[in-house]
Amino acid sequence: MYDVIIIGAGVTGAAVARELSRYDIKVCVLEKGEDVCVGTSKANSAIVHAGFDAAEGSLMAKMNVRGNELMTDLCRDLDIPFKRNGSMVVCIHEEEKEGLQVLYERGIKNGVKELYILNREECLEKEPNLSDKVVAALYAPTGGIICPFMLNIAMAENACENGVEFKFDTEVTGLSRKGEGWVVSTKKGDFDTKYVVNAAGLYSDVFHNMVSEKKIHITPRRGDYCLLDKEVGDLVSCTIFPQPTKLGKGVLVSPTIHGNLIVGPTAVDIEDKEGTNTTAAGIDDLIAKANDHVKNLPMRKVITSFAGLRAHEDAHEFVLGEPEDAPGFIDCAGIESPGLTSCPAIGEYVGGLLKEKMSLKEKENFKKTRKGILDPTSLSVEERNELIKKDPSYGKIICRCESVSEGEILDAIRRPLGARSLDGVKRRTRAGMGRCQAGFCSPRVMEILNRELGIPYEELTKSGGNSKLIVGRTKEVEA
Repeated sequence: MYDVIIIGAGVTGAAVARELSRYDIKVCVLEKGEDVCVGTSKANSAIVHAGFDAAEGSLMAKMNVRGNELMTDLCRDLDIPFKRNGSMVVCIHEEEKEGLQVLYERGIKNGVKELYILNREECLEKEPNLSDKVVAALYAPTGGIICPFMLNIAMAENACENGVEFKFDTEVTGLSRKGEGWVVSTKKGDFDTKYVVNAAGLYSDVFHNMVSEKKIHITPRRGDYCLLDKEVGDLVSCTIFPQPTKLGKGVLVSPTIHGNLIVGPTAVDIEDKEGTNTTAAGIDDLIAKANDHVKNLPMRKVITSFAGLRAHEDAHEFVLGEPEDAPGFIDCAGIESPGLTSCPAIGEYVGGLLKEKMSLKEKENFKKTRKGILDPTSLSVEERNELIKKDPSYGKIICRCESVSEGEILDAIRRPLGARSLDGVKRRTRAGMGRCQAGFCSPRVMEILNRELGIPYEELTKSGGNSKLIVGRTKEVEA
């Protein structure tokens, strides 16, 4: 019997797991994928929003602003990169300047600090590559950029180190009452628990609707992105937004925490909760929209395109808390943008809710810090040479584009909740994220996974499930 079962190991589930790991209870995370961060959390803008966009008084606004406040300390404790590069909402039509004032006033009411409205000259002084049509912008210094993979993985690792169990490839199929608790049915058997936390992303409506008469509906909202080479990563320094529409914050242009440039997303409502395919029309649309606000976009420098799905709830609001007719079931549903920013606050909120309901006591030995994978490129030449003397694997480069060493990949595999697939290694080390998009390093990463984990080459996958990379061996001779 578990005290709490969390459905989903994305940023929301991981944040709740880390918060609950403070307490002396038995917690388990059930994830249908082969790793953490395999759903919505793996494909987004990687933006920490300031909080001026969400409606005043909404849960979105409250969680966004609080999550933004918590992010600096969280990233320091978990040893992950985070930068407050600031964000700008750019107006290119004189008659629409009043919209910036509306956003400004909303942001002030939401509690966002240090908001400013910049005139045309101030905009171009800060960002010379803005469109020549710019007339004004809303500037938020508290906006930031982060690595969503590292955030998700770090929170999950820290929760694991503090005693939370993680069960992967364990798809939840049903929920039923058992006394005052719940039976969570999965493809790998049943689990008993006192409380369930629904952090299932695009499928959070499915689980909510299993237990509550008050139904909710999640629409998968697809967003296409283009990622550009680091060679052009300094085209802008802030995150550049257009003025928002009812479909979202629009196509942004932003540096990434690792030095690339990202453009996107589009916003297309679809039915398929697994529909992450890009389309030519979607990419063309995002390029046209991005060029409205930033000039000279070097789209010939695109190294990859991808699509992510947002869990859009019909009321465009986070659904947090316990339904009246389903005691012991805690929703974290409809967590779309600004969900990445909000996750620390959602973890705090749900942790506080369960602390009160269960009269939880904090552990004396809770470990709030976690050490990330060492990046040898951050060391001085002397320090790096000394490291290689102690461990020669750090001197063997596996991914040339991102300068990832064998030592980093070994660490990614051996640490808590270690990588078991190519994408698992990629999200932890960036091996395969560079200009050649894993063309060079994939066979070498496969060799390391095979050697370290004993997984036969024919069973190695790109991202778990049926994504096997090898279908047979060449030059086999039948007996």
